[in-house]
Amino acid sequence: MIPTLISRLSKFFPTLFIAFFLLNWCSTGSAVTTIPDWKKSYLPKSDAWRKTAQHFVFNNSTEPDTIDPALVTGVPESRIADALFEGLISLDPKTLQPRPAIAESWKISDDGLRYTFYLRKDARWSNDTPITAPDFYQSWKRVLMPETGAAYAYQLFPVRGAEEFAKGQLDSFSDVGINVIDNHTLDVQLKSPCSYFLNLVAFHTLFAVPVNIIKKYGDRWVLPENIVCSGAFTLKSWKPRQKIELIPNPHYWDGKVCKLERVTVLPYDDLDTAYRLYLNGDIHWMPSIPVLKLDEIKRHPDYYAMPYLGSYFYRLNVTRAPFTDVRVRKAFSLAIDRKILTEHVLKGGEQPATWFCPPIGDYAPIKGLTYNRVRARELLREAGYGTDLKRLPDVEVLYNTSEGHKKVAEAIAQQWKDNLKVNVSLRNTEWKVLLNDMNTLNYQISRSGWIGDYGDPNTFFDMFVTGGGNNRTGWSSDRYDDLLQRSQLERDTAKRNQLFKQMEAILVEEEFPIIPLYIYVNKGLLRDSVYGWFENIRDLHSLKYVWLEE
Repeated sequence: MIPTLISRLSKFFPTLFIAFFLLNWCSTGSAVTTIPDWKKSYLPKSDAWRKTAQHFVFNNSTEPDTIDPALVTGVPESRIADALFEGLISLDPKTLQPRPAIAESWKISDDGLRYTFYLRKDARWSNDTPITAPDFYQSWKRVLMPETGAAYAYQLFPVRGAEEFAKGQLDSFSDVGINVIDNHTLDVQLKSPCSYFLNLVAFHTLFAVPVNIIKKYGDRWVLPENIVCSGAFTLKSWKPRQKIELIPNPHYWDGKVCKLERVTVLPYDDLDTAYRLYLNGDIHWMPSIPVLKLDEIKRHPDYYAMPYLGSYFYRLNVTRAPFTDVRVRKAFSLAIDRKILTEHVLKGGEQPATWFCPPIGDYAPIKGLTYNRVRARELLREAGYGTDLKRLPDVEVLYNTSEGHKKVAEAIAQQWKDNLKVNVSLRNTEWKVLLNDMNTLNYQISRSGWIGDYGDPNTFFDMFVTGGGNNRTGWSSDRYDDLLQRSQLERDTAKRNQLFKQMEAILVEEEFPIIPLYIYVNKGLLRDSVYGWFENIRDLHSLKYVWLEE
């Protein structure tokens, strides 16, 4: 009998790790001719996998906006970028502990301000040229150059001088704390200790990209005929709105670990269509499932649900009426009964949240403001919309195409109509358009989600700094910026958490550039023929470890 998902998980996941290991340690590296013991535990124990065609198919739920690691901001894009490119550091597929990647080892100074990375000499691009320290120097410089438009440029801001260079306050990149010692040694100097810096180095924004190829082809460098990759896979084909095909990178330094011979990435935002394909045996993994069929899917032996470091929320464009008035923003937040969403619409174990940042380590979020219809109406009257609220203008909610997002938007729109007497229209777009409309503030209210990039509360708060690439609300607060800067310099955990709480209070109790709705639960379908896929709180699944075995 084919084992159920539960029995398979019990075999491969004796312990569920839901915490990150933010370590200050020096790797001893790994010999290029052997596989380290920690990695062996994640590989097949026999040759049984050889009897199964190693073609892995999953539905990514949308057409990617880009696969350029410096420009990727969404989960669908990162799944592909993480397969095609690699950084100095990778993350353990189960524990998310920093592991050697293109850097075979590193050391950290006693004061935590200097990181020295030693690149392996057998690391090569997919065109069989060496990957060197200058490649990372140029890749990181590209991220920080304003003309690149990297929304995640701030991931490099812990580096001395990086923020000043990105903001045009430093003329020469040579003054930034990134230095090439030789072709296989990169020296990085921070402005202050950063306990999660290795996790940032493992993030896609800091991956190695072929800057010379990018200069030659411009935006077309990511096309199959032009692309050069640093990761386990390379791009065979990209047929927009049909499929993306990946094949192994023949020059990948860790190629002996990879078992998959082909990966097909499907872009179906119609999850009913994807579900039918899954039931027909044509898909191995569905990281998103149709909400309306959840009761049915829960009974399927391949269904899984696990903790997820993510927050679902609405952004408010504070530059567009009526949300220029903080009283209106607060009223719209108070007028939502989040339990209705989680218990009657989603029904997947999501946690209603009036806070933004999930609990991480020692950080416990503030309570936020709970449902209060009476106070919401009072605020609108104070804002000048009359005793009957008839003067309140119509508003529009933007969301990317998804039955789940639609159901949430419909439920919230009905609550706002009932509680605030406001007419709410809904506008759905494809993922690329949603991102562009948020970036250009072409919206009033926008569906949003945020998955933690590393295991520290900072990943949920630094995005709302003034002018931040992922802010996307038009909102700015000097007090918030000051608290953020202080938190990044504070080394005492308790004091740092208090600064985070003050920032969270500004977001969800005082200023309301966002309306938090619920904390995600990671739900999906995974065939019991899939091995090397490990559950973790960030839903990261490195394809280099995945194999199929019937």
